[in-house]
Amino acid sequence: MTDTAAPAVLTERQGHILIVTINRPEARNAINAAIHVGVGTALEEAENDPEVRVVIITGAGEKSFCAGADLVALSRGEMLQPADKAQQAWGFAGMTAHPISKPIIAAVNGFAFGGGCEIALMSDLVVAADHAQFGLPEVKVGLFAAAGGAFRIVKQLPQKIAMEHLLTGDPFDAQAALRYGFANRVVPLADLLPTAVALAEKIAGNAPLSVQASKRVALRIADGQIAGDDAHWADNSRERKKLMASEDAREGPLAFAQKRKPEWKAR
Repeated sequence: MTDTAAPAVLTERQGHILIVTINRPEARNAINAAIHVGVGTALEEAENDPEVRVVIITGAGEKSFCAGADLVALSRGEMLQPADKAQQAWGFAGMTAHPISKPIIAAVNGFAFGGGCEIALMSDLVVAADHAQFGLPEVKVGLFAAAGGAFRIVKQLPQKIAMEHLLTGDPFDAQAALRYGFANRVVPLADLLPTAVALAEKIAGNAPLSVQASKRVALRIADGQIAGDDAHWADNSRERKKLMASEDAREGPLAFAQKRKPEWKAR
């Protein structure tokens, strides 16, 4: 029987722009292994194709950019990353530990929570629909923002504001993102992709090697890594290993899947 399921990730070329769409609207564009591979592969292709000068990443539908990790799948014991070690090294969603020289614009078409916010944090520019929301709610479900969010948010938002959102798990809306300097543009949903494309075309009109060198210097990208992030990822790995061995880390996703309030034990 032929598999007629829609691809988890869609890609489209518009001139020198590659548009990458997370295509699981029925699951709020939550990340599973198929999306990890699809996004990561698209970024690899963009990096290696001299005709691609800018990448736009967005979500399918009008409600969710990306709801982060698929906690329902996680509660069933499913892996959210592929078995391939090289692809695992790309980080969550195939992106959060996968810096490329080509500029990335997140066109945020709805809520960007958890890993969805971490995708926006990994992007170079953010264009948000006026109903978009951002947040790292992992602390509410027994996890933490382990895909770069815990260290990137304090670099990209004012520190005290960042700490409030990180520790409460409460979201911030598009207008707050604009005030914080986290969003470059906030527009009605109908204008989202045209605005992101116009910004991408403006960047793509510049000398591509100059743009790529500028990004690498600004973010200290060398050999596919961001210099200075190694220590953050080591901290991340240590804390994640301890946390994921706890009862609370199992209780959080289970309570989420069962639509009930979690019972924390702090152990």
